[in-house]
Amino acid sequence: MTSWAFIGCGAQQEITEQEPTAVTRPTLRVLDSYPHDAGAFTEGLEFTGLTLYESIGKYGVSELRVVDMKSGVVERRVALPENQWAEGMTVVGSHVWQLTYKEQISHKWDRNTFTSVSQGTYTGEGWGLCYQQSKTRLVMSNGSDRLVFRDPKTFTELGSVQVTVPGLDERLRLNELECVGDQVWAVLFPTPRMVRVDITTGHATALVDVSGLLTPDEALNAQDFNGIAAIPDTDTFLLTGKYWPRSFRVRLTEGQ
Repeated sequence: MTSWAFIGCGAQQEITEQEPTAVTRPTLRVLDSYPHDAGAFTEGLEFTGLTLYESIGKYGVSELRVVDMKSGVVERRVALPENQWAEGMTVVGSHVWQLTYKEQISHKWDRNTFTSVSQGTYTGEGWGLCYQQSKTRLVMSNGSDRLVFRDPKTFTELGSVQVTVPGLDERLRLNELECVGDQVWAVLFPTPRMVRVDITTGHATALVDVSGLLTPDEALNAQDFNGIAAIPDTDTFLLTGKYWPRSFRVRLTEGQ
């Protein structure tokens, strides 16, 4: 997908429309920041326990990585074929699913060894991916306003929901995803904003603007905000983006 500067299917089901609730605007508080590979075109970010996984995009340099959060050091990596552009990823049990942009291939890796287990296929583009454990399903974005549900074993499509943001009059292009309980956080490409989506209705319930995390000098070579990872056993998130030199541990507070 173009970057902007930062300053085979089973039974299908559609989610029925319900009245949207008000969209809150939580306050973002930066708790800490850490080094991040400024050469990494971040397409996906996720914790499993204390292990941080990151998907790196662009042709010829696409990878799946394990990264130390505090130092930014890459502890493990596996490269994709040079003709594939890696996109979103998510951990499901002992495996990692990783999307590709236009190649319509999903890679299933062993999460401990990064050896290839299998591949899945899909129609259209791959952008963001996360795993909704309570529903035992993957949630995938494709650059549109729709989230697609997939089987975590076969990658078969199970259904979809259209996302709406009450009061936001613009075309939605959902990118990086992070599943948190029954809700999904989604980056609004190509903006420095993310929304929290009620996955049952598709209605956004919160909107957060992360602009200003980087200094003007840091933002010169950085591109889109595109990394959301909920930090386990806390109420905080790790945020970063494409070519960002830092990642940020933040807390979101509502009602203040």
